[in-house]
Amino acid sequence: MKIRWVPAYNAPVVLTFALLAFAVHGLDVMSGGRIVPLYFAALPHFDFRSPWSWFRLVSHVLGHKDTTHLVTNFSMILLIGPILEEKYGGRALLFMILITALATGVLNTVFFSTGLMGASGIVFMMILLGSFANHTPGEIPITFLLVLALYLTGEATSIFHHDGVSHFAHLFGGLFGTVFGFWMGGKGGGKSKSAGAAKTKAKAKA
Repeated sequence: MKIRWVPAYNAPVVLTFALLAFAVHGLDVMSGGRIVPLYFAALPHFDFRSPWSWFRLVSHVLGHKDTTHLVTNFSMILLIGPILEEKYGGRALLFMILITALATGVLNTVFFSTGLMGASGIVFMMILLGSFANHTPGEIPITFLLVLALYLTGEATSIFHHDGVSHFAHLFGGLFGTVFGFWMGGKGGGKSKSAGAAKTKAKAKA
């Protein structure tokens, strides 16, 4: 077995997402905390004429209030994300990330009076989506039910706690992960599927 010492950019969507979030955090620290509230937080007061208001509906997933918030979210994203990207493909995962970001941004702006920042909704989307990794169409995975019980029940009971955490964003993220999980079914458009097909063809030729 030959060991490769050169790091591989094995999950482009997830790694680029993480690099952008860390870059935004670095710029925010250097600016004294002025960058994220202005450009990377979904604000409750929406200005239809401002391009930045539209931008923030999605960009809020790149902004984090501190290093702990950032590291906590991306520890999970970097753990689960590459598996999902390999299974479903980069384009599909990017689509799911953008839709979840936009939906949580819009819902927070419409229904709540507080700002929203951070990739927590994406984390919960990935957690629920990951529970469908071996999903067979027409069946409900037990892993999904266990994850639902462990994570979303805890979030639901914390909704009205004033702890500075957007539990609704977590719930919305989990909801979209569930929808995507049932929608994608047992399908996978990533590397694993194409690699398996290549191996099958090779065996057939042999």
